[in-house]
Amino acid sequence: MAGNSQRRNRRTSNKKGMQVGSGGQRRRGLEGKGPTPPASARKGHKKNRVANAQAKQAAARRPAPRRGGVKGTSEMVVGRNPVYEALRDGVPATTLYVQQYIDNDERVRDALQLAGERGNINLMEAPRPELDRMTNGLNHQGLVLQVPPYEYAHPEDLTAAAYDNGEDPLIVALDGVTDPRNLGAIVRSVSAFGGHGVVVPERRAAGMTAGAWKSSAGTAARTPVSRVTNLTRALEGYQKAGITVVGLAADGEHTVEDLEALGGPVVIVIGSEGKGLGRLVGETCDYRVRISMPGGAESLNAGVAAGIVLYEVARRRA
Repeated sequence: MAGNSQRRNRRTSNKKGMQVGSGGQRRRGLEGKGPTPPASARKGHKKNRVANAQAKQAAARRPAPRRGGVKGTSEMVVGRNPVYEALRDGVPATTLYVQQYIDNDERVRDALQLAGERGNINLMEAPRPELDRMTNGLNHQGLVLQVPPYEYAHPEDLTAAAYDNGEDPLIVALDGVTDPRNLGAIVRSVSAFGGHGVVVPERRAAGMTAGAWKSSAGTAARTPVSRVTNLTRALEGYQKAGITVVGLAADGEHTVEDLEALGGPVVIVIGSEGKGLGRLVGETCDYRVRISMPGGAESLNAGVAAGIVLYEVARRRA
């Protein structure tokens, strides 16, 4: 009996303490881990490195996602001839207001016919006092056309559109151009020479009014215009994206025909006919170029100047 007791004590003394349970670790270790991920998602795999490199290249090519831009304000076109011309030239419109008991002359009939052919313009009859109130007493002659707010693009939308088409960005920025007809003419030239859009500042500059739409001859429908709070910062943003900023100036150090940078991604900055480029905008430009004018003219209309430079860019890219 004594011997048996000693053997039990020895077995008991050999224990190393409480046995800790597995806590389910062994059971979880036997469970499956799901399907094997594709090679492009496995870290260290050759296909994963290739996929990461392609993603980095895409990010570098398109510096930022599209975010959309601001909206303009609604506008009224008043008078029989202006209303007819706006409808004829494709200016966007939501409602045509017609005065009650108006004299149904040829211009009125033509305007009503054009509005009807569009199919998306509401026709509203209103008494003369109501039209007087809407137009703040302007001579509306019984016809008032409601033009919706223009939807401006974000400045990065213009570069994104170029890269989506596999093209170098070609953008025109305007500094101090206040005539909507000049803006419309420039939009038309940008469209004609394969540009990707126009940038205008919010203050002291023309916006996309009905007059600008008319001057664009319909091209404003397919050529975006971006409106920015600070033009200098917008230009610096383009520079960070690898785009050359070229300012047009009468005393520029280079001529349009000699500047090789016009063959690559470029923003062309055009100032007002009288004052030219503002100081900060001019200092931001990578190059300042001039148009050779053997005839001795001091300056050119902004729309004409834009057309000349855009033609030179298109010639180099052809």
